[in-house]
Amino acid sequence: MSVLIVGSVALDTIEAGGRKVKEALGGSAVYASVASSFLTKTAVISVVGKDFPKKHIDVLKKHKIDISELKISEGRTFRWTGKYSCDFNQAHTLDTQLNVFERFKPIVCEKNKNIDYLLLANIDPDIQFEVLKNICNVKIVALDTMNLWITTKLKKLKKLLKLVDILFINEDEAKQLSNSKNLLLSVKAISKMGPKIIIIKRGEFGAMLFKTNELFFVPSYPLEKITDTTGAGDTFAGAFVSYISYIKNIEIKTLKNAMFYATVMASFNIESFSVSKLSNLTKKEISSRLKMLKKITEL
Repeated sequence: MSVLIVGSVALDTIEAGGRKVKEALGGSAVYASVASSFLTKTAVISVVGKDFPKKHIDVLKKHKIDISELKISEGRTFRWTGKYSCDFNQAHTLDTQLNVFERFKPIVCEKNKNIDYLLLANIDPDIQFEVLKNICNVKIVALDTMNLWITTKLKKLKKLLKLVDILFINEDEAKQLSNSKNLLLSVKAISKMGPKIIIIKRGEFGAMLFKTNELFFVPSYPLEKITDTTGAGDTFAGAFVSYISYIKNIEIKTLKNAMFYATVMASFNIESFSVSKLSNLTKKEISSRLKMLKKITEL
């Protein structure tokens, strides 16, 4: 099975934990596709400028990610600058430069129009919708979104949700989208908008999965040190979709195991800036941490 990921590819300048990196490889499509690549064939649709470093292209190639639809346009690559609070729970955006991403019009090539699994990573709903309407016979559509789009493009987002199987969203965004202060009531309201499966990302407090009458919770993996939480949600989404693609079903047992797997992959991501730790993982490291997470959650 294959996963197609639509999202941003960016150069991030980040200050966190008293350290700073400049123009590191980032973007929702990057984190999600690297995480996905460990289990399944993965392709990305995005855009970068002529200034995008070759070394970052090499990272994607290293993971055998299909970048044939990574468009290289005249101009500068999308850039984001942010600073994290001391507890890593809040990112303060200092600067955003959309550059070539502002004019991006995605075109889905023939080989990807019949993709099995589609992840619409966190980007403008207009771009997400443009891709979705050009996909045929997709088995599962997953979507990640954020408060910005709920505030500025709610009508388009709700139109998208009618066509989505899985929604990734954090707790505050779920309450904002549903206009409710209660998480369970928020999930009920959102499920009526379309998604069959809703995953609530809760950062250091883990993640919750809702499907019909099923509710499942996975705690975050305990770490001694966190370096940078940028891309944790994107990593979680990419890993989750790759797992269900690998198993080839969305039965509740598969979804629960996908939650464990996604949580573990996200835990590796936050131990370094960019995808440095994630990109150099071994299957043994993943398996060991997965086993430990399951063990500590046993009754």
